[in-house]
Amino acid sequence: MPSKNTSLLTRLKNYCAHAFAVSPPESAITEDDEVLAEKAAAFIVRRRLTAPAIMLLETGRPFNYIGSQLLTFLSPFVSIIFSSTAEFDRFTRFLEKRESIPCLIRHIETLENKNHG
Repeated sequence: MPSKNTSLLTRLKNYCAHAFAVSPPESAITEDDEVLAEKAAAFIVRRRLTAPAIMLLETGRPFNYIGSQLLTFLSPFVSIIFSSTAEFDRFTRFLEKRESIPCLIRHIETLENKNHG
């Protein structure tokens, strides 16, 4: 009987070991991601939507993965910001990453300060 309890305990430990795991290395922000964030930030700043965009991004930060899925639904309208669907698909994958929102906010704030200081 003890081996069955040990097995259950081991399985529980293994299950809980990843409960608070940090992002895997492949979810790090790449240079391509930075370029996409810069492009989206330029679109936002050019239209003087910095404050509402940052408020929306900060409010929805816990839901960035769901937001990326919503963007997939809205893909027919993305030609306004992105020149190709491949670029939009890369942006959607970028938003799935945990660090995407802070990266995007950083680019928006940098452009806003540079352009409207």
